[in-house]
Amino acid sequence: MTVAHSMKRYGTRKIMRRVSRSVPWIGGVIAIAALGSAIKRKGVVGGVVHTVLDAIPFVGAAKNIVEAGRGRDFIRDRPVRTVVKA
Repeated sequence: MTVAHSMKRYGTRKIMRRVSRSVPWIGGVIAIAALGSAIKRKGVVGGVVHTVLDAIPFVGAAKNIVEAGRGRDFIRDRPVRTVVKA
């Protein structure tokens, strides 16, 4: 194994370790960024609960996998109000 190949493997391991440590934080930031749309769809309490569950690193991933398998959300969207014009 050449020195260049060894250095490349070492650098790859270091970068992958840093990325793997930052993945939970990235998911939390994405969940918080989506808080506004979740509140609009699900109401204040439902939107906050939905976002908190998504922001927790392994709980959010498990919740999303189960929701994809079920085909629907755990916390339902609030009903859409329709305005009837007279």
